[in-house]
Amino acid sequence: MHTEHFDVLVVGAGLSGIDAGYHLQTRCPNKRYAILEGRDAIGGTWDLFRYPGIRSDSDMFTLGYPFRPWRDAKSIADGPSILRYVRDTAREFGIDRHIRFRQTVRSAAWSTRDAHWTLEVDAANTSEPVRYTCDFLYLCSGYYSYARGHAPAFPGSEGFAGPIVHPQEWPEDLDYRDQRVVVIGSGATAVTLVPAMADRARHVTMLQRSPTYIVSLPSEDGLANAVRRLLPDRLAHRIVRWKNVLLSLMFFQFCRRWPERAKRLIRRGVAMQLPEDCAVDTHFRPTYDPWDQRLCIVPEGDLFKALRDGRASIVTDRIDRFTTGGIRLQSGRELAADIIVTATGLKLVACGGIHLDVDGRTVDPGESFSYKGVMLSGVPNMAVCVGYTNASWTLRADLTSRYVCRLLNYMDRKGYDQCVARLRDPDMESQPLLNLTSGYVRRSVDEFPKQGSRAPWKQHQNYLLDLLSLKLGAVDDRALEFSRRPDDSAESLKRTA
Repeated sequence: MHTEHFDVLVVGAGLSGIDAGYHLQTRCPNKRYAILEGRDAIGGTWDLFRYPGIRSDSDMFTLGYPFRPWRDAKSIADGPSILRYVRDTAREFGIDRHIRFRQTVRSAAWSTRDAHWTLEVDAANTSEPVRYTCDFLYLCSGYYSYARGHAPAFPGSEGFAGPIVHPQEWPEDLDYRDQRVVVIGSGATAVTLVPAMADRARHVTMLQRSPTYIVSLPSEDGLANAVRRLLPDRLAHRIVRWKNVLLSLMFFQFCRRWPERAKRLIRRGVAMQLPEDCAVDTHFRPTYDPWDQRLCIVPEGDLFKALRDGRASIVTDRIDRFTTGGIRLQSGRELAADIIVTATGLKLVACGGIHLDVDGRTVDPGESFSYKGVMLSGVPNMAVCVGYTNASWTLRADLTSRYVCRLLNYMDRKGYDQCVARLRDPDMESQPLLNLTSGYVRRSVDEFPKQGSRAPWKQHQNYLLDLLSLKLGAVDDRALEFSRRPDDSAESLKRTA
């Protein structure tokens, strides 16, 4: 089997992978890298999801890259615009030339003797696995399963006369014009789908088991657009980015420190936009505190407009069973439906679902600790990109890629071949890595690395603290163990691959 060697291999060509490629080629120009992408296109999440209204709930000044200003008028952008931005970025900086498509990484094995990873990859153009080796492995595959979403079994679903659709597997030919649609769910996908489908459907009902906090924001940032008219693109982008970072941090801290005040503020904003006969506390009063789960953003209050216009409605109840013509609820009420959309959440998968092995020992990510939210304890020369749960994914992804480049350059300067994070405190208290109580997190929490109670094992959900730690903090600390390879076999491999 032919083996090709790279200094760095990146897994995933979505937002994070393109960011990683940019920093590798600008900060580590001597490194030969490639990006392995399991699908046949750039974009990751933004290429995968095709349901109506798909958009971001983060502003594009923080979801976008700091090195390529977002120039569109809308700061809360739709999915196709985001996908175009990611692809244009890859093309503009030549990152697309480093991507190898339809390359699904199945396993990665680390050898201390050789100081490299060996990856077994399923490639679309061959019936046999392809093998790569690399000195450093960087996983930018996110934590959503691309194979399928979370689809609970509903009693009677096999007898429903119409189509049952999960947003992750949206059929291109689904015609919902003049159809009665029931969307099951209350999260970001549901609040996006309902107003988008209401424009063409006869009626759309959002059926939720329990409410979610929903906040309306303008789709355009008036201050940002004014600043961009006065200042050069890059400077304006930097100013607006910092403005949005600080505002989101302030709002998050307000919600966590004074949850009752935050509840009243959010409720007041929702009530102002609803029809007078809408039971606000029934449909929009969650049982948890703000930011125990992610807040949902509705640009221009589009969900509330659909409710006011009568094109959509909201029902809070539990499902008893599906029927031929719709859904019977536990209250006894029946919802008529021609189409049912199960916006019931996503499946999470740690480390891209890749089987990891270190010197013949299988790595269970759930048994490891996360060092600075970047490396796994006991796993050499590997980083994992995990974004924020309370802010834009790209904010932390960009810091992580910068840190990986700092680490690689430090190792080169010192002549090190291996770096591994070691947790030497047996009494370190463990906490879930993802600090949300959402169902999709709880279902998979044991499969993900843990975080500790103290730095550098605690993952901050705070951009300012991460900026100090990842960008300005010392690379060499007591938790990292650096070493040189025991022989020259890795160098020999590079010469012969």
